[in-house]
This record gives sequence, structure tokens and C-alpha cells, in this order.
Amino acid sequence: MTEVLPWPAALSGTPAVAVIERAIERSRLANSLLLHGENLGTLATVAHAIADRLLNDPRNPSQYFPPKEHPDYFPLRPAKKMRMIRVGESSSDPGTMREFISRIQKSPQISFRKVAIVYEADRMNTEAANAFLKTLEEPPASTTILLLTTRPYSLLPTIRSRCLHFRFTDAGSEALAGADEATRGQWKSTLADYAAWLGAVALGATDKRAVADQVLGVYGLITRFNAVLAAATDQAWKQQKEKLPDELDDDEVEAIQVGLANGIRLKLFSELENATRDFAQKRLLEGDESARRALVAAIAQLEHDIGLLRLNLNEAAALENFLLGSLRLWTRR
Repeated sequence: MTEVLPWPAALSGTPAVAVIERAIERSRLANSLLLHGENLGTLATVAHAIADRLLNDPRNPSQYFPPKEHPDYFPLRPAKKMRMIRVGESSSDPGTMREFISRIQKSPQISFRKVAIVYEADRMNTEAANAFLKTLEEPPASTTILLLTTRPYSLLPTIRSRCLHFRFTDAGSEALAGADEATRGQWKSTLADYAAWLGAVALGATDKRAVADQVLGVYGLITRFNAVLAAATDQAWKQQKEKLPDELDDDEVEAIQVGLANGIRLKLFSELENATRDFAQKRLLEGDESARRALVAAIAQLEHDIGLLRLNLNEAAALENFLLGSLRLWTRR
């Protein structure tokens, strides 16, 4: 009997994984799943584990294929310099949505099912998203479609509404893994003060001074975020550069350094998103139903601002935009 692909160690046995495993065993897994979280690598590992269980029969090892090599596995990824998923000119235009849709309409070759995976689904342009929506409305027979994204609210609401959602938190990928205790403590304190700021904002301002304090709080949080980011990046780089091979040229070293800084920045924003969710969950438990609307809008705003980082918007401007937007969202009763 062939071993199935394992789930990520940090996710094995979690409720989300248990629900998926049970649905697969009962042949009741939904046709379309939206897998989202802060780490695309984790989401891809989960998607491949699902594909392995759907495409391969462990009792028939002679017909086993790794998921990415299976004849009934169909991937679609962002392409070219813009790293977008384009709709394409025709079904023969490789790496486009039209070609992808054409391929998954065919019958399975050796398995009972097909698995189609859209990596970084938020990178679909408008035309591709609209074309894909029609496929979600009438999914091909015997086909499971998996959408992977770190920015679920960047997808069309009509696409999100047609998928079963699973969020996978990358517990093993801490933003400040290489930072010292002082920097970790500063970040923990910053997140606590952010939650306190949200609490004050949600109560509403009673006078001009309170409004001014809340606005000043925005810039205080930005200053502290930048200080933590700078310290964490500097400490991580000192550890990383000692491990680099000597033959790298200056451009390669700079690319590694920039990638390291961007990775830490994104993880800090991800933890800020989690802190926002935790705050909203507490408000919902206290009976504040308006927190649901504010949370959806705030996370959508944050994902939009994180997306602007890809266009060279700096983190201070992105954070300012998010916090000022939050100021409006959470005080709107």
C-alpha cells in the first residue's frame, strides 16, 4: 500500500484537516474549495495532499503518480513579468484561463476524478476571473477545483461565495523567528496596543480631543511597526549573510537581502491581520454584530494595501492607509 502525502506537520490533526479527510473518505468533498492563509507554500502543500488523496488509490501502488505528475492534475499559475493569470486569446493559448478551462472539461484519464489547482488565485485579471466564474457556476463533472490565495478578499465576491472556505494558519512561520527578545517584546507590545486602539475606536469618540488622540495613535503605531521591522530585518540579515556562499555577486546578495526584508514585512502584516480577526471575534462573542461587517472591510483594506507593496508603495504608507481606513470602519455604527 502506498503512503499518502502528509499534511504540513503544524496542521496535522487540526479541525480543518479532519473535515477535509472525512469528506474525502465519504466522497462528499465540495467541488470548489478556497484555501487561504498567509503562506503560499503551506497552501500548496495542503492542496497537493488533497490531490494525492483524490487522485491516487493507496491500494494500487502500481498506478501511483505524485500529484504534480498525475495525468488528471491541472495547474494554473500567474505568468510573465506582470505575474498575472490572463484570460487568453483562445483555448490553445498556453498558461491562460481559457486553456485551463478547456483542459479540465475533459474526462479523467486514469483516475475517477480530476483536480484543478489555481495558484495565487488573486492574480486573476478581471477577464480571467469572469471566465472562471462561469466554470464555478457549472463545474465539470468529477472535478475538484482548489483556489490558493493569501488575499481571499481580492477575489470577486461571486467567486468566494461559490467555494467552501478553509483558512490555514502557518503556525510554524513566526515573523520574528530570528529576532532578539527585546524586538519580540516590542512587537508583542505593539500588537497589544493596536488591539487597545481598536477598542477605543470601536467605542466611538466623544469629543475632538479623543478624535485627535486616535489619529495620533495611528502614527504612533506606524513608528513602532517600522522600528520592529527595521530591527528584525537587521538581525535576520546578520544571521543570513554568514551562510551565503562566497561566489555570489553584489546583485545576488542585494536580491537576497531585499527578499528577506519583504518576507518579514509580509509576516508582520499577516500577524496584524490575525490581531484584527481576534479583536473582531471578541466583539462578536460580546454580541456586537457590526464587528462582522467592519472585519470584512478592514481585512479587504489590509489586503489591498499589502498588494500595493508590490507596486513599491512603502510599508509606512500602506500601514497609514490601513489604519486610517480602520479608523473610519470601526467607528461607523
